Amino acid sequence: MPELSAQVESPATTRLLSRWLLLGEWRAHPVRALVAILAIAIGVSLGFAIHLINAAAFNEFSTAVKSLSGQADVQVAGREALFDESIYPQLAQRDGVAVASPVLELQAGVAGKKDGGPLHILALDVFRAGFISPDLIGAPADGQPFDTLADDALFLSPAALRWLAVAEGGQVALQSGTGTVRLRVAGSLQRTRAGQRIAVMDIGAAQWRFNKLGKLSRIDLKLRQGVNRDAFQEDLSRALEAQYPGRFQVGQPNDENQNSRNNNLSRAYRVNLTVLALVALFTGAFLVFSTQALSVIRRRGQFALLRVLGMERGQLLRQVLLEGASLGVVGAALGIVGGYAMAAVALRFFGGDLGAGYFAGVQPQVQFTPVAAFVYFTLGLGVALLGCAAPALKAARAAPAIALKSGSEEVVTTRLAKTWPALACLLLAGALTFLPPVFELPLFGYLSIALLLIGAIALMPQLAAVVFRFLQRAWLRTDTSKHAPVRSLTLARLANASGQAGIALGGVLSSFSLMVAMAIMVSSFRVSVDDWLLQILPADVYARTAASGGTAGLNPREQASITALPEVARVDFQRVRSLSLAPDRPNVILLARPINLQDPGKSMVLVGDTLPVPTGRRSVWLSEAAADLYNVKPGQQIALPLAGGLHQFFVAGIWRDYARSSGAIQMPLDDYRALTGDLDVSDAALWLAKDATGDELQQRLKSLPFGASLEVSNPSAIRALSLQIFDRSFAVTYLLEAIAIVIGLFGVAATFSAQTLARAREFGMLRHVGVTRGQILSILALEGGALTALGIATGFVLGLLISFVLVFIVNPQSFHWTMQLHLPWPLIATVAGALLTAAAATALIAGRQALSAGPIRAVREDW
Repeated sequence: MPELSAQVESPATTRLLSRWLLLGEWRAHPVRALVAILAIAIGVSLGFAIHLINAAAFNEFSTAVKSLSGQADVQVAGREALFDESIYPQLAQRDGVAVASPVLELQAGVAGKKDGGPLHILALDVFRAGFISPDLIGAPADGQPFDTLADDALFLSPAALRWLAVAEGGQVALQSGTGTVRLRVAGSLQRTRAGQRIAVMDIGAAQWRFNKLGKLSRIDLKLRQGVNRDAFQEDLSRALEAQYPGRFQVGQPNDENQNSRNNNLSRAYRVNLTVLALVALFTGAFLVFSTQALSVIRRRGQFALLRVLGMERGQLLRQVLLEGASLGVVGAALGIVGGYAMAAVALRFFGGDLGAGYFAGVQPQVQFTPVAAFVYFTLGLGVALLGCAAPALKAARAAPAIALKSGSEEVVTTRLAKTWPALACLLLAGALTFLPPVFELPLFGYLSIALLLIGAIALMPQLAAVVFRFLQRAWLRTDTSKHAPVRSLTLARLANASGQAGIALGGVLSSFSLMVAMAIMVSSFRVSVDDWLLQILPADVYARTAASGGTAGLNPREQASITALPEVARVDFQRVRSLSLAPDRPNVILLARPINLQDPGKSMVLVGDTLPVPTGRRSVWLSEAAADLYNVKPGQQIALPLAGGLHQFFVAGIWRDYARSSGAIQMPLDDYRALTGDLDVSDAALWLAKDATGDELQQRLKSLPFGASLEVSNPSAIRALSLQIFDRSFAVTYLLEAIAIVIGLFGVAATFSAQTLARAREFGMLRHVGVTRGQILSILALEGGALTALGIATGFVLGLLISFVLVFIVNPQSFHWTMQLHLPWPLIATVAGALLTAAAATALIAGRQALSAGPIRAVREDW
């Protein structure tokens, strides 16, 4: 015996034994190992792919924005979309300024083109822009050097040329008001970013053609050599604020504010996608746990013999951890490779926003980032080690004498069935839901969900014991139990092997609860959006200028023509504008429209009560996102930049808006017109006169002199289009939900299969005492069905609790809006049925395999 012990302790023998144990386990149960590896690989690949996609899209978007600023040192922009150019001479003559380049940015609708949005036009003074942004000066055709100054010339980027399907020398029809401006494509922009759809023209021509005389969007400043940019920016900002309060913002290209503004556009969307991707990785962690736990149970005699022969506890602990780590290494490595491939394919076919519309107009390329790859590889490996930690500790601590005895399987899982850690996790999860977001992200909400899952899974052995012992006592009190041995044996097994039942239940619980939670979240959001659309579309017909963008609109004469139509009983016009309330946040949208001041709830979907407006005060209503982002509550005041100055408004209430995550503000149209003098509108809502039909009104609108420029729709068409956009935006979420369901099904199948195969000796003993093969298969089917049914019931409750956190905590803290809860019963019932079928079928198939060896061979180790 000392010689054997010495051999076991030698390094060469230890390595050989470790390799033999590892490869032997994989050869014996390849499917179970493959499922665990696959789950980790999918989790890592999804997380890594989404990270690469988000990083590529965000970096390309930021670079594209920076390229429009050229070599400017400081930029002066208005808090409104446009400001008066009278400020330009003051800036151009300011000490320290070498060159001041005026810029007018327009979003011009393309006549006859409904897809892709408006064309981004940069109108420049070519003589000054040459010193700051030479890459934006168009290259005219041969022999036409003065086209850069022509009033009908337009220079397009290669991406814009492809999008508009036009060649140099062709014409582009752009919308100005309800009219059309035809411009000649005089050349191209050769140094723009790939996929960047922009156009450049002379600033004077743009002001004239698009009726923006005397208006600018920003002024780029190039400073003299030796001037400190930061000090100059601070002095200029202070001077402008003193002279023009609340009118201008001074910054530097690609500075912290601009980066924050770009980042805030899509940060919540990107973070939530990453968390959803890691759901598969969490499932992988549990599969590793179940794989290793069942492996330890099955090989307890083998490990005990190794301990008797001299293997130390530390060696055995490292061996089990090595087996779990090997699953993590292989899975994480496959995940990194797969993630890079998925990112490349997704960027090629779906773009950097994955259909959500955040990064339009850029064409990012995937870039492999070693740091991120290392992080996600470590995450996959760490999840695998975490999953096998408890089984490894139990295997190392097991007493060899007890482990060598047959029938001690349930003892192995006793340490995994403590109640207090599970209850502590559940209580802590509840407490975390009361904590505020961190950096405007629901980090405590995510942690609460993780603790709910861990606590519930840890509580499953006790729950299984309580439920099945109750059912066994109730069953034994019935007369039927005396004549139904199969059901009696089934309940006896479930009631007295709660540890192993807990492992099987955990697989069902984790997969089904996460599926239920994700399904409820997406369904709740979609139903809430649908209901919201029904409430905000009360009119019979809606009309707007056909091409979107800042150059389109209806003037007072055209509004009067629409109002005078005999088919129109009532018309509400609306003006939409963009305002900047903070330099580090995206702009909010101002909606000026008729509002019923006596009952604002008839004009918008209110959240809570509206407050009476004090006499002599102007009122506004903030969307949930605007109120949350700018920390404004009803009854307080908010300052809005309008007509070249700051104006104070009374916040009368909060309304629900699912269309603008950066915030929106509603104000009465009469107040807006009185302040700004702007009488144009963006769109119109029309109610039918008596006996008129929607089709008649639409035809009459199209027959107006400017009718060709109108896009006319009814509420059902707008609602259908909006839900189509919603589904496209959530296509990735649907895919992640489907992946979680598939992994859950495979995980449940692998767990039940492993447990069934590990009970071959138990089945051999039952055959010796007279239980038939068919009865054992019936026991397995009933066990699988009963365990899965309990797992589904518990998983539904847990999934409902997780959905509460997602709907009422994570969603408001991420996107700053609330929604109603809706349960998609057909989907939940379908997946529950699939889980029941998978569990029962797997148990039967594995049972046939376990019974194939015969009763004598099955109990040979007990001789």
